[in-house]
Amino acid sequence: MFLLSLSDPDLLEEETVANSSVASLNASSTGKPKEGSFADIIDRALEKEFNESDQTEVADPGSFNNSVAGQQAVLETVARVKSTKKNETKGDKRFQLHDVFNLDNDNRAEDTPTLIDRKDNVFIISNFKSKYPVLQLDLRLISDLVVVIVSATCGGIAFACAGQPVITGYLLAGSIIGPGGLNFISEMVQVETVAQFGVVFLLFALGLEFSTAKLRVVRSVAVLGGLLQILLFMFLCGITVSLCGGKHSEGVFVGAFLSMSSTAVVLKFLMEKNSTNSIHGQVTIGTLILQDCAVGLLFALLPVLGGNSGVLEGVLSMAKVVVVLLSFLAVLTILSRTCIPWLLKLMVSLSSQTNELYQLAAVAFCLLVAWCSDKLGLSLELGSFAAGVMISTTDLAEHTLEQIEPIRNLFAALFLASIGMLVNVHFLWTHVDILLASVILVIIIKTTIVTTVVKGFGYSNKTALLVGVSLAQIGEFAFVLLSRASNLHLIEGKLYLLLLGTTALSLVTTPLVFKVIPAVVHLGVLLRWFSPDTAMEKGEIVRSESAKQRMILMSRQSHNS
Repeated sequence: MFLLSLSDPDLLEEETVANSSVASLNASSTGKPKEGSFADIIDRALEKEFNESDQTEVADPGSFNNSVAGQQAVLETVARVKSTKKNETKGDKRFQLHDVFNLDNDNRAEDTPTLIDRKDNVFIISNFKSKYPVLQLDLRLISDLVVVIVSATCGGIAFACAGQPVITGYLLAGSIIGPGGLNFISEMVQVETVAQFGVVFLLFALGLEFSTAKLRVVRSVAVLGGLLQILLFMFLCGITVSLCGGKHSEGVFVGAFLSMSSTAVVLKFLMEKNSTNSIHGQVTIGTLILQDCAVGLLFALLPVLGGNSGVLEGVLSMAKVVVVLLSFLAVLTILSRTCIPWLLKLMVSLSSQTNELYQLAAVAFCLLVAWCSDKLGLSLELGSFAAGVMISTTDLAEHTLEQIEPIRNLFAALFLASIGMLVNVHFLWTHVDILLASVILVIIIKTTIVTTVVKGFGYSNKTALLVGVSLAQIGEFAFVLLSRASNLHLIEGKLYLLLLGTTALSLVTTPLVFKVIPAVVHLGVLLRWFSPDTAMEKGEIVRSESAKQRMILMSRQSHNS
C-alpha cells in the first residue's frame, strides 16, 4: 500500500492534503499558532530561548528518594485530603457556622491538599513542587490569622468596656476559637509560630526601655535571687516527691517547670500599669531575664534527669551553654559600642522623608539578633531583649520604641490569643476541681518562695509580695519544657496532663490575680503588714539613690586614681 501511494500521483496528492488537514486540526486543537505565521516565529524563538532543559531541578538532599535511601525517613501510609464540595449536592448541604471559617470547602483551597497520617496528625504542604515557579498562597493560614486577630480585637474591646484587663479578653477569645472551643483554626502550628513574634517584639521593646543603671540596683536579687528561686523549687519538689515514694527525677523536673514565669504576660501587665520603672517592676523584670537565660541550662539538664545521658555529659553541656552565653553577650557589647550607633545614624539620614526604612531596619536587627541567639542554643527571647538593650545605649532608643510599638501591640495580642487556644475548655471543665486546686496551690507556693527570697535581700514586705504575686503563674515556655520532657519519657502521661492543664489555667487566671493586687496591698496597709505608700516609696527611693551615689563616688575615685 505504501509503495502504491508513492507511485500514484493522485493518491499521493490526496494523502498530502489529508495529512495537512490533520496537522492543521491538531495545531488548532492544541492551541499552537499556524505554521509560518508571525505568532509561530515568536513561539519558536521563545522555545529556543527557554529550553525545557533549563527547568531541570537541582538534586535535593531532602527529597523523597534521598531521604529514604539515606535512612532519614520511614515509609508509612498517609491520606491525601482534598475538598469534598464537588461530591455534595445542594440539597444535602446544610449551613454550619464552622463552614464560614473553613476553607477546605472553598474551590480556591483545592490546589493545596492536606495529608493525614495514621495518628491523625495533619500536615500542610509547605513547599509545593511545580514545573515552573508560581506564587503559592496558604489561604487556610490567611483565614486563621484573620479569625484570630478579629476575635482578639472583639475580646479586648469587650473587656475594656467592662473595665477589665484586655489581656483577659485576648486569652478568652483564643480559648473560644481554638481546638478546645469552636475549633475555627485549621493550622495551629503555623498560627502559633507567627504568634511567637509577639514575645520577640515584647522583649525587644522592653530592652529599648531598659536601663542598666536601674538594673544594677537590683542585680543581686535578680541574679542571685533568681537562681536561688530555681534551685529552691527543684530541691523542695525533689524532696517532696521522694518522700511520697515517687522518682526524684520527676520531682526535680516539676520544680524546674514551676520556677518558670510568663515573661510576655507579666511584661504586658507591667507596661499597662506603668510599673516597669518601679522597684518591684525592676526586680520582677530582672528575675524574668534570669529565667530566660536559664532556659538553655534547663534544656541541658533534661537528658540527665531522663537517664539518656550521664551526669558528666550534662555538666559539660551546661558549661557549654554558659560559655556560649558569655561569648554572645561579649560580642554584642562590642558591637553596641562600635557599629550600632553608626548604623542607626545612617538609617536616620536615609529615612529623612519617611520612617519606613528605619522601622524596617529596627525590625530586621531585632530578628537577626534573636535568630543568632536561637541558633547558638540560647533562646529567641534572650536575643530579642539583647537587641533592645544594644539600641537603648544610644540616643535613638526612644525613637526606635515609637516605631516598634504598633508592631509590638499587634503581635502581642496575636501571641496572647494563641496562648488562649491551648486552653481546652472541655478538658478544664471536666477536671476543674483538681486543676483549680493545683493552680491555687501553685500560686500560694510560688508567692511564698519568691516573697521570702526577695525579702531576704532586704526589700520591704510590700515590694517582696508584689514581686511574688507577679511571678506566681507558670510561664508559656513551660509548654516547651513539658513537651521535651514527655519525649524523653521523663514524666508519665497522667502527670503530663496535670501539668498541662495547670499551666493553661494558670495563664488564664493571671489577669485575675493582677486585678486583686491593689486590694491585697490596701488590706496589708490597713493591717499594718506594709508601710504606707509614701514611707515605703521614700525608703526605697532613698536606698536606690544612695546606691547610685555610691556608684558615682566609686567611679570618681577610680577616675582620680
